[in-house]
Amino acid sequence: MPDGIEQLRGIQEVADSLGITPRTLRLYEDRGLIAPQRVGTQRVYSRRETNRMRRILRGKRLGFSLREIREFLALYDADPRHVVQMRGLAGRCRERIEELRAQKVALELTLDELVKIERDALAGIADLCDNGG
Repeated sequence: MPDGIEQLRGIQEVADSLGITPRTLRLYEDRGLIAPQRVGTQRVYSRRETNRMRRILRGKRLGFSLREIREFLALYDADPRHVVQMRGLAGRCRERIEELRAQKVALELTLDELVKIERDALAGIADLCDNGG
């Protein structure tokens, strides 16, 4: 492709490449997170918009809210060197790591308790059956 000419891709091609549906792309467009160009009535996506969508999907996968993702994208756009964005991202990642670790501890406690309850229930059933119940 010659320098200065950017390849534009259609909504289905971008959706397929990202493993999502065109409806998902339209949703993030409606929320103002991406802004595909229009050729007539068709949406076309630049490399920039496709990369923004990758960042959005990654943020969602990592558990960030749309508000947080919007903030990351705004920082990314405002700081060409991305230093501010990376600092902010690192801080938010640290917060998310701490949240997930706390959830992991809570899940482990819940699992331990459920295993004990299940074991007690099965023992109770066995006792009842052994005693003619």
